[in-house]
Amino acid sequence: MMERWGVVIVAAGRGKRMGTTESKQYLQLGGKPIVVHTLQNFQEMAFIDEIVLVVGADDIARCEAWCEQYRITKMKAIIQGGAERQHSVHAGLRLIESPWVMVHDGVRPFVSEQAVVRCCQQAAAHGAAVLAVPVKDTIKQVNQDGVITATPDRKSLWAIQTPQAFRHDLLLEAHEAAQQVGMLGTDDASVAEWRGATVVVAEGEYTNIKITTPEDLPWAELLLQQTAANERGKTQ
Repeated sequence: MMERWGVVIVAAGRGKRMGTTESKQYLQLGGKPIVVHTLQNFQEMAFIDEIVLVVGADDIARCEAWCEQYRITKMKAIIQGGAERQHSVHAGLRLIESPWVMVHDGVRPFVSEQAVVRCCQQAAAHGAAVLAVPVKDTIKQVNQDGVITATPDRKSLWAIQTPQAFRHDLLLEAHEAAQQVGMLGTDDASVAEWRGATVVVAEGEYTNIKITTPEDLPWAELLLQQTAANERGKTQ
């Protein structure tokens, strides 16, 4: 039996690396904005009770219209983000009422329900968990002069994804403490780790891509086609 979960979906960034005038989360993918695919994904998961979407102030109205158009009935609130991603997450956490919460990137529309369940189960057992995949490439540590200083053991390296899942009170307290002292983490897990929480890894999927640069868009279109084909296969 799954716990009941809330989700904070962060989509307030401008996405300069995409090189478009439109923010990356609102670019069209298969005839719909990327963020709508993400919202529909979590809407369809039975154990999700509530969603809070964090966006730019100028984008609230169109996101509200999309939620009505695409029947995102679990949407609790669409709110304005902060100066940093961490501030946006904190604002969303304060509106979540569920005892368990996930934080997810609005531009990761392909995470599967199976992967999300694995992450939630690990969080329920340990208090905090993140989706991640083993690193495939050799990683080099390089100094400011471009000189390689170390080659970490690839077996110990994982590429971190979202969602990241937590006991709600644990993550909210960590964010509030971080805000008081001006601490900025690289992700929500790092904020929880900073407060002494143990965060474990749940194995994710390489298809759970973050759409960030122009090169990601053709790959995303292919994944969308494959997902649609798989769904058709299930109904035949």
